[in-house]
Amino acid sequence: MPTTIPVILQHDLANLGKTGEVVKVRPGYARNYLLPKQLAAAATSKNMSRIEHEQRAAAAKAAKAKVAAEELAKKVGETAISLTRKAGEEGKLFGAVTAKEIEAALAEKGVAVDRRKIQLAEPIKAVGKYEIAVKLGFEVTATIKLDVVAR
Repeated sequence: MPTTIPVILQHDLANLGKTGEVVKVRPGYARNYLLPKQLAAAATSKNMSRIEHEQRAAAAKAAKAKVAAEELAKKVGETAISLTRKAGEEGKLFGAVTAKEIEAALAEKGVAVDRRKIQLAEPIKAVGKYEIAVKLGFEVTATIKLDVVAR
């Protein structure tokens, strides 16, 4: 009886490996835990070719998504927005400018960005010019130029 058998991981598992990797595990661990819970598949030639095909398809999809994110980053970088808010004498706003308001202002300009991708350390509470980072995924980051003006 072999001491280890190769399996292909179907999901990321801590202390074992990432999806698509071929790892060697004890037969009992594979038979009693990994295979029944569909966390891994037997490392047969059929499964290997299927996993390779899925990885190629996922890589192509990721490349397409990265190109789309870069185009969106270019569009976001070219967009400057201005928000008018009620402010006090010293330039402090009554309230704050949040990511939700920035998302709405971008949507008015025709740029769709999810507010969770807008990186605000804290809400903007003063009049002025700001540069705000937007993480679009796939290691693509854009910068929004925001001008907060007193009413």
